[in-house]
This record gives sequence, structure tokens and C-alpha cells, in this order.
Amino acid sequence: MLSRGDLTDGEWAVLEPLLPVSNNRCGRWRNHRQVINGIIHRLGTGVQWRELPERFGPWKTVRKRHLLWSADGTWGGLLRHVRSAVDAEGGIDWNINVDSTITRAHQHAAGAPQTPPPAPSPAKGGRRRPVRRLPSIVMLHGLREGAVPKGEALGRSRGGLTTKIHIAAEGRCRPLSLLITPGQRADCTQFEPVMDKIHVPRAGRGRPRRTPDSVSADKAYSNRKIRAYLRKRGIRHAIPEKKDHKAARLRRGSHGGRSPGFDKDRYKDRNTVERAIGKLKQFRAVATRYDKRGYVYLGTVTAAALLIWLRS
Repeated sequence: MLSRGDLTDGEWAVLEPLLPVSNNRCGRWRNHRQVINGIIHRLGTGVQWRELPERFGPWKTVRKRHLLWSADGTWGGLLRHVRSAVDAEGGIDWNINVDSTITRAHQHAAGAPQTPPPAPSPAKGGRRRPVRRLPSIVMLHGLREGAVPKGEALGRSRGGLTTKIHIAAEGRCRPLSLLITPGQRADCTQFEPVMDKIHVPRAGRGRPRRTPDSVSADKAYSNRKIRAYLRKRGIRHAIPEKKDHKAARLRRGSHGGRSPGFDKDRYKDRNTVERAIGKLKQFRAVATRYDKRGYVYLGTVTAAALLIWLRS
């Protein structure tokens, strides 16, 4: 299964040249391969960090490395490189499909502080000890403002705390872009942000590819704004029209405009995004959110997507 097993020699050969060799504080990093294998184990099992088997080394090291790489965009950079290599070989099907899925948040995912904790008071006659904090996720490379909304991307509903993953998947059931929002956020409001996050660098010279050949989505994405966005970018689409939209258009007669084109055969391929979501949810740490911070959970989902690309 995609979510099981340590890195193979071939997978490690792809990742090793891209990983940092120094942490700029204490010299060289601890064995990256051992740490990544620990992260993979946690992704697949959803186990608590402190319950990691001893063969992965100190659990605090594995946890801190995942938090740091989620914050500084390392996971996103690795994913972009792997997609670029696949695209150079013509391995990406650019007929993409867009959808979303809701994940339940564990009770341990709630309660993240809204502001950084204040520095502790200095001991009597002593010096104030500095507090180590991760940089602001808004300013870090790879996590543009708006990538993780306020409130740590947690929403409340009858089912409790939920997070929604918005995904654009290529024709071979692999994620091209990912976005997380609170669970109650409407799908159509995130269509443009998901499309704008498609970014596949060229292996040689040239601008990164951002425009797919075609897009398919369900009726949740059927509105004039989305169709105008796709028409402006010259992207063919297969999005069925809602019944109430069709009735309103017909009531207006000639002023209602023409019916939007719809390719039934192209729409049949929309199942690829459902299968991509199924692959992501093979990872228990994705299917159930255990991370308090939104940027950490986004890093968890991105690391799972990286494994899907490496192992597909």
C-alpha cells in the first residue's frame, strides 16, 4: 500500500540531493532517511509522535523536523521537484479534475493558542531566556498568504470539528494542488485558489506550467464566475449545469443566454479526483486530523501527496 513501508533505495535517491545538509545551528542534521521513515510511519498509522518505534530515533527529532519542513516549505519544494521530473518524461495527464473532501478532526487537534505564548519572566537575578518560535507561515517560502486561513482551518458542524481538503488531481489520480479550509467552507469559493496553486516547473528553461488542457468538476462548481474564469484562461471544461440555474435561464428566454457546453464523455473521467482522494485517505494522519496547527496539517497532506507521486 502507498501508506506503508520505509523509503526504498530508488525513492531515497530521488529525495537525498534535495534535502538540507546543515541546520545552521548544530552542524549536520541527524540521518534524514531515518527521520523521513519515522514521518512515513506516523502518516500511515496516525500514531502519536511519542509512540514512534525506537528504530526511527528520538521522537522529538522526527516531530520537530516535520514541523519545520511544514513551515519552511520543504515538503512543497520536494513535491514540486518530483512533479517536474515526471512532467519532463511526459508522465502527467493535464486533463485535471477538481473536488474536495472533509476530514474529521480529533479532539487533540483543538485548542491551539491564537497568539504566541509570552516569554517567561526572568529568574531573580538571572537573564531572560529567549523563546524559540517557528517563523510566521505567512512570510515563509511555499506558504503564501491565504494558504492556511485564520482559525487553523478548523470548522464546527453537527459532526464536530472538521477540515476540508480542496484538491486538483491530474488524470492519473495524483494531486496537482492542495488547499485546506474549515469544513463548512463552500467548494466553489476555493476553485480559483486551487487552480492558481497549480505550479509544475520545467525541467529545463521556461516558465512553470500552470494551465491544464481541460477541467472537470461537479455541480458544486457550477456558477458564472467559475465559467468566466475558465473562459478567460482558455481552458475547456466539463461542469454540469444546476437545475435551478437552467430553469432561471429558460425563464428569461433569449436574454438568458445559451446553455453552457457540456462534454458527457469528458465528465466520466471525473472519478480520477475521487480516486486521488481515496489514495490520500489511505494515510490515517490525513483521514483524521491530529495536528493542531493548520500549516502542520497542510504539511502532513503534502507529505502524503509526495509519497503518492513517488510510489505511483
